[in-house]
Amino acid sequence: MTLLVHTFVYDEPGKLRLLDDPEDGSDMAGFESSRTRLWGSEHARAIGARFFPELAADDLYVQPEDVEDFLAECGLMRGHTAELGAQSGYGEDYVAARLANITRAALRARSVGGGVLVW
Repeated sequence: MTLLVHTFVYDEPGKLRLLDDPEDGSDMAGFESSRTRLWGSEHARAIGARFFPELAADDLYVQPEDVEDFLAECGLMRGHTAELGAQSGYGEDYVAARLANITRAALRARSVGGGVLVW
């Protein structure tokens, strides 16, 4: 299985709608195993991540009001791609590419007043 990242909006109170996927395949957030080996790892927690570690137990829903904080966390993680890649065994390029996809979804969410789903 693969983790995907999507931007969502609420059409009505409580009715979540995923926006169309980017055509370039940038909806990839990692292998299913990256839930625990990368995003939810002890190393991610140690560097201060609070959103990403939720993936170790469940899907991650970043609500519209939390997107700015999530973008800040993406920036934090970007500063640690080499160590996250080494610690997880995925490599720096893999981590950087998946994090770029997640960051793009968050930037899109900010621009439309939506949120981010990683699942």
